[in-house]
Amino acid sequence: MDNPEVTDNFQPVQRLMQKGIADGVFPGAVLLVADGETILFHQPYGVADIFNRCPVTRDTLFDLASLTKPLATTVAVMKLVEQGRLQLEQTLGTVLPAFAATDKSGIPIRSLLDHTAGLPDWRLYYKVLSQRPPEERKSFFLDLLVKEPVVHPVGEKTVYSDLGFMILSRVVEKIVGEGLDRFVTREVYRPLSLDDLFFPGLGGIGSEKIFAATEQCPWRKKLLCGEVHDDNAWAAGGVDGHAGLFGTARDVHRLLVELRLAYKGASATLFWRQETATDFLTRTPEAERALGFDVPAAANSSSGAYFSPNSVGHLGFTGTSFWMDLDRDVIVILLTNRVHPSRENTQIRNFRPMLHDSVMESWTGN
Repeated sequence: MDNPEVTDNFQPVQRLMQKGIADGVFPGAVLLVADGETILFHQPYGVADIFNRCPVTRDTLFDLASLTKPLATTVAVMKLVEQGRLQLEQTLGTVLPAFAATDKSGIPIRSLLDHTAGLPDWRLYYKVLSQRPPEERKSFFLDLLVKEPVVHPVGEKTVYSDLGFMILSRVVEKIVGEGLDRFVTREVYRPLSLDDLFFPGLGGIGSEKIFAATEQCPWRKKLLCGEVHDDNAWAAGGVDGHAGLFGTARDVHRLLVELRLAYKGASATLFWRQETATDFLTRTPEAERALGFDVPAAANSSSGAYFSPNSVGHLGFTGTSFWMDLDRDVIVILLTNRVHPSRENTQIRNFRPMLHDSVMESWTGN
């Protein structure tokens, strides 16, 4: 049942989403709630573009922003681990020779995934990259990452870092000899029939696709629609390890289900081995995260008050998120374009935990 009706127990959730639209938390959204593989709630709200008033549908594609980290880069690394082409304890300098003589040479791949690599959180690379000819940006971007100094010793603390996933995408590219987007599409999305998870890059979009607009970008001087919102990813060509993935709630759910089935040892396809899924979806002892995934914070988590500690999720800057409780099999996917027309709208920070609490209170399995 892919498009269920709103049952009585989910009416509070329906009203809260409608209030989110009315209060300007976001102009458009899709909310999907599932009990494992079974979709219980899947509803669109508002408009994809405030200027042409195009309504959001269940098929609207959203810029997933940092959901790229778990849903593209991390699953690509999982595949490489299973293929025996990469080990989590390998150090960066042994995989990418450019880092061999730097302060980042000894960083384990595992530490890049759980954000304990000692890297800074973010840098304005796009400002210098945009001054370079497109054909030079790839090598120049790598030089910037190589020269970026670490800010903490490896393993000392957890600092959520875009840079770690920028580096991971280059690890993938070095091993497979092609871009992250091509590899993850061939090895993950296409075998799972996930046609609505993809990187549009900078090559334009098909007219048959409906995208949720994001920011009226003050830097690019235009409304972004079907073009990655993250400036660093845009300067890199639209594809990077930290951003660039677009998708629908339906296909995000399908990918999460496959990860959950592998974790439970219940996958009929054996797409990932149980030990791989368990390793990646379990909080690491030395970190505040799992490998490529966030976990609920002890206090004031965006997941609200009801998700168990054995849950994984992630947030995206554009207003996207997912949370998956591995104990109770509940999955909540919220895709919005809260940065449309401006990133200054931050109401979603308070809205997310309220929504997740309403979902869990309405869910018959709670």
